[in-house]
Amino acid sequence: MHVIVVGCGRVGSTVAGELAVAGHDVVVIDRRAESFRRLGDEFTGRTLTGIGFDRDLLVSANITEDSAVMAVTSGDNSNILIARVARESFGVERVVARIYDPRRAAIYERLGIATVATVAWTSARALRVVLPDPVASDWTDPTSSFALVERRAPSSSAGTSIAELDRRGLRVAVLARDGQAQQPQPGTLVQQGDVLHIVVASNLMSSVDQLLAQDGTHR
Repeated sequence: MHVIVVGCGRVGSTVAGELAVAGHDVVVIDRRAESFRRLGDEFTGRTLTGIGFDRDLLVSANITEDSAVMAVTSGDNSNILIARVARESFGVERVVARIYDPRRAAIYERLGIATVATVAWTSARALRVVLPDPVASDWTDPTSSFALVERRAPSSSAGTSIAELDRRGLRVAVLARDGQAQQPQPGTLVQQGDVLHIVVASNLMSSVDQLLAQDGTHR
């Protein structure tokens, strides 16, 4: 996958390094050339100096709608602008933005942009957003019988009730919509772009996306 990482601080350099080691085509953008020292001599990707929301620079980074863009600079305003340019000007679907002020999360959510907060698991979370692993979980119980996973509802699941997902084996514990989290009721209908925190039996982990993507007829 072609991944553009904007911001070469601790998070940006970490995810860029991990992506490059995994064999992905990585371009790192930062306004300060000296920041690229964090990547180390082993980094095999490209680096570009400049502003991450500069369209010409993104073109130079070979951005396409099939790319993934990670906006992880030190400023919320820059990150949301980078994310919007990637999404609205280039049609990129896999976009994740780092956020410092959680009160702005609703802005990102309304735009359909995944966010990561400034906590210890930021790098791992950002990677999971752009490189979803069908068998990765956020939490597993001590007996490894159940796991907690996060998914963004696809268009095919729109109109599906929480009760129907429960019948499929997907117990939605928390639903986030427009930056607001809620414990959904059985009759709550899923909307495209909802962020679902799902408790699922471990033996269904590899089938979560398939079960979620079934036709969302009102039930």
